[in-house]
Amino acid sequence: MTEEYATDQRPRRRRGRGLLIAVVVLLLLLLGGLLVVDRYGASYAEGVIGDKVAEQVAARKASSDTPEVDIKGVPFLTQVARGEYQEIQIQLPNFTGPTGTGDKIHMDLLDIRARDVKAPLDALRSGQGTVVAGTLTGTGTLDYPQLVELIGQKGLKLAEKDGKLVGSAQVAALGQQFDVSGTAKLTVVDGGIRVRFADVKAANLPDLPVIQNLVQSYVDKLSLDLPAPELPLQLKVRTLTPEPDGLKVTFGANDVNLNAGGL
Repeated sequence: MTEEYATDQRPRRRRGRGLLIAVVVLLLLLLGGLLVVDRYGASYAEGVIGDKVAEQVAARKASSDTPEVDIKGVPFLTQVARGEYQEIQIQLPNFTGPTGTGDKIHMDLLDIRARDVKAPLDALRSGQGTVVAGTLTGTGTLDYPQLVELIGQKGLKLAEKDGKLVGSAQVAALGQQFDVSGTAKLTVVDGGIRVRFADVKAANLPDLPVIQNLVQSYVDKLSLDLPAPELPLQLKVRTLTPEPDGLKVTFGANDVNLNAGGL
């Protein structure tokens, strides 16, 4: 009797185990399908936003490599249902843009973060309507050789020291070459960049009025007033920070429509 009971139960266990495996496999297939749909939807929306940003770059008579867009947060479809997105990263490699003086600035990468983004599904699907970012922040770096070229004084060298922008050069006086150096004051004026040098010192230079006037005349030529650059997405210069590889510029804007190609 015992052997007959054991024989009757074995097939039931196998059938139960087989059903469980089938359910697990089905769930995995469904989950995989949802992930594929989620990533496809995100990729499509990123492409729409990238195209609109490229239009804005062109409208500013600027240029960059193809914009790279990354919608943060998983799952994407949950954000679509709400019409709200935590963060969208937009990178513009090899960005070059004009300024009000006809000069151009170049940044190897303009890295933009859009936060508190509100976008109805139809706007992402059709490319029409509004995709509004509550806040935009961007960062880029102006290398020091470029900054020297904008100032327009040959022989000037710029570098970061103790968190400050320091300039040095040689000045001809009394038939000799003297080394002068000073610290720059950086300010943002009407969305543009202002550079003024102060505390300029000259090594081994006689303290004579004619010599000091010569040094001051050279210092005055080191000033720079760079008007607000023509940037996409209404970005304006907010802060300036000297770093070892160049002048780090932080940009910002509020309530910007990412979907407005001609903005």
